[in-house]
Amino acid sequence: MWHCLNLVCGPEGHASGVLLRAGEVLHGHEWAHQRRPKARNDHELAKGPARLATALGVDRRLDGSDVCGSPDAPLSILTGHPARPEQVLSGPRTGVGGEGATHPWRFWIDGDPSVSPYRAHTPRRRNSTRRQVGT
Repeated sequence: MWHCLNLVCGPEGHASGVLLRAGEVLHGHEWAHQRRPKARNDHELAKGPARLATALGVDRRLDGSDVCGSPDAPLSILTGHPARPEQVLSGPRTGVGGEGATHPWRFWIDGDPSVSPYRAHTPRRRNSTRRQVGT
């Protein structure tokens, strides 16, 4: 099973969250490479939601953790240098259809090598013939 990293970013009782889709490992490269031995380079360590979670060692044991507390916690979000507004791009999410298909659900920093490329969703073809089960 693959894990992903979702952060709740609003007050209790209000549905609000963010799926972290990629990241850059700044410290602990040796641990990230141990967790992701197939990564060909540092940029691939956390490229994509499941790869990010794997590189960081995120699994269900961290469910409900406060990532805004102590920098000594197993996982913490620290402030850094914000991107300039013109660097932040947005676009649609893969696999979202209907009214939300063109909504900019996905945000990234332009030119960041760890961002997964957008791939348009291709619906699976369904077999049009029906089989009768248990005659």
